[in-house]
Amino acid sequence: MSSNKEVVLCGASAYNKKFYLNENFKNLPDSIKDELKIMCVLFTEDIGGILQLVFDENGDLQFRTSCDEGDLLYDDIGCGLKIKQLQQTKEEILSALEMYYKTMFLGIGFEE
Repeated sequence: MSSNKEVVLCGASAYNKKFYLNENFKNLPDSIKDELKIMCVLFTEDIGGILQLVFDENGDLQFRTSCDEGDLLYDDIGCGLKIKQLQQTKEEILSALEMYYKTMFLGIGFEE
C-alpha cells in the first residue's frame, strides 16, 4: 500500500482541446496561469496526447504524458525531448511553483 499524495497542478488534452487548472491553484497570479496554459496547450498540439503537471508527495513537479491506445499521431520520441526542453526553458517558473507548493500546501519552510 502506498500513501500516494500526488496533486495535479494542471493539464491539457489534444483529444478534447481542453486545459485544466486545479481549483486549489486559482490564487496563482494570472501571468503564471497563462504561462501554464500556453505551455500545456502548445505541448499537446505539438506532441499530441495528454500532458499533466503533477506534484509528487515530496512537492517536486513532474511531467506526465499519456495517449489513447492506437493514437498514431502521438510523438513518443518528441515527447521526451519536449519535456527536457520545457524543464530547461521554464526552469525558473517550475522551480517557483515547486517552492510555492512546498510552502503553501506541504508547510515546508525555506530557512536555508
